[in-house]
Amino acid sequence: MPAPHRPIPTRDRLIVALDLPTVAAAEDMVARIGPAASFYKIGLQLLFAGGIDLVRRLAGDGKHVFIDAKFLDIPETVRKAVESVARLGATFLTVHADPKTCRAAIEGRGDSSLKLLFVTLLTSVEEADLRAAGITRPLADLVLDRADIVLAAGGDGVIAAGTEAAAIRARAGSRLLIVTPGIRPAGAAVQDQKRVATPAAAIAAGADYLVVGRPVTEAADPRAAAAAIVAEIEAALAA
Repeated sequence: MPAPHRPIPTRDRLIVALDLPTVAAAEDMVARIGPAASFYKIGLQLLFAGGIDLVRRLAGDGKHVFIDAKFLDIPETVRKAVESVARLGATFLTVHADPKTCRAAIEGRGDSSLKLLFVTLLTSVEEADLRAAGITRPLADLVLDRADIVLAAGGDGVIAAGTEAAAIRARAGSRLLIVTPGIRPAGAAVQDQKRVATPAAAIAAGADYLVVGRPVTEAADPRAAAAAIVAEIEAALAA
């Protein structure tokens, strides 16, 4: 049984991924979604297309911003990079769940309010990919190993697929935030994701936040699509 959910406003639990090619396209999408969402993810594509200034503007407008940079480098480089990110006003930042990287990121964050989320295993990866890379440990065990690294380092949370959220919640209790990408509403195309879950299933498994990109941004009515996911989250929390 997953631990009770944290007292997070329901609308804030949906993080819309602005995986778009330009800042103008991202700003247009935010306007189209309007009040249906309040939390946005800016990843590598947009970060290198003017996204850093967009982070500042969205934060200044009262939005929550998730910088999905997935840092992994020598510890000193990670520490200094996180110091820089901490000044932007973002809410979340992703870092890979490597022990030295975890410790360096936490040191770099200092006493800022930035929360660090550590990537356990990308949702595009499946067992066959691990075997091809020479990793013989079962996927589910590897994810839990990496969650343990984050717990030992004192990290804020993890990025984990809905298929592993329940096991992480059982292991960590309320000590870790669980942010789940690879969310696909029932009937939506899986696309390049492998380990997917519906919004309701991910919430039931113990996820705190859901990252949703194309099912919202490619919808004919992004505002309605975001509102429908928030409604599904609300129903799952009430169940």
